[in-house]
Amino acid sequence: MVLTDNCGRPLLNLRLAITRHCNLRCQYCHMEGEEIGNDFAKEMSIDEIVRIMRIAVGLGISRVKLTGGEPLMRKDIQEIVKGIAALPGLKDLSMTTNGTMLAHLAEELHTNGLKRINVSLPTLDDVVYDKLCGGRLDDALEGVKAAVKAGLYPVKLNMLILKDVNDYAVPEMMEFARETGTILQLIELEPINVSEAYYSASHRPLDDYEDMLRQKAVKVETRQYMQSRRIYYLPHVKVEVIHPIENMEFCKNCTRLRVTSDGKLKPCLMRNDNLIDFLTPMRNGASDYELTELFKLANQKRQPYNKE
Repeated sequence: MVLTDNCGRPLLNLRLAITRHCNLRCQYCHMEGEEIGNDFAKEMSIDEIVRIMRIAVGLGISRVKLTGGEPLMRKDIQEIVKGIAALPGLKDLSMTTNGTMLAHLAEELHTNGLKRINVSLPTLDDVVYDKLCGGRLDDALEGVKAAVKAGLYPVKLNMLILKDVNDYAVPEMMEFARETGTILQLIELEPINVSEAYYSASHRPLDDYEDMLRQKAVKVETRQYMQSRRIYYLPHVKVEVIHPIENMEFCKNCTRLRVTSDGKLKPCLMRNDNLIDFLTPMRNGASDYELTELFKLANQKRQPYNKE
């Protein structure tokens, strides 16, 4: 069984924020669209996370991505991965991380069932990295290499493009992706949990990059169930482009639901006025049937943010 929303879009993917904690302070972080000031005390336990995922998979959601915050901040991250990966019907379990804590965890994560990983890497300049994120670039680079070595495939590099900060460095990042056998994702800044002034000063459309990639590509694919994003196959590297702003295809082909770090079902990244509290009923003794109905309700609240 696969759920569809009122616009006929299937529900195939779930992004699960397992913590709000992070060891960096990236200027551009949208925190999965969660409202700033969420209650850290409501962080979900392993058993609660696995139960949520069991219900989700039972409704046809076959692909799960662990997010945060920084998911590797959880001391029990290996047990979380192992518990979710064991669920029958799950096809893909992945994670988005800043990579700075990954070097010593990658092999065990793969052994416990993590299939692939995205590492946020806005720059290869250590000074710019420290200014943007407040951490050590070398730690993130070691994390990327450890993930590749561990067999997490594919390893994707999430490069958020910021005007006059790192927009000149795309060729350099493409070369790093080629050298490491990773996939580069160019990502457009979204106006979520950043000030209007920061967004206005930093937002850089990705159309020029797409034109450049299209000219160099030997093949171009469109990922229908991933907001129709394009994948450009260059002779020695693969690049994906994610630009949701003013992009009707992004909303039209969305197949996602989110779970916030405090246990709410979030139908849309851009909105917080239609959340469904899942954790409170679960802690109050709700049955699996009642929790399943909450998932169905959240799915019916899914609608394209860009309705045009």
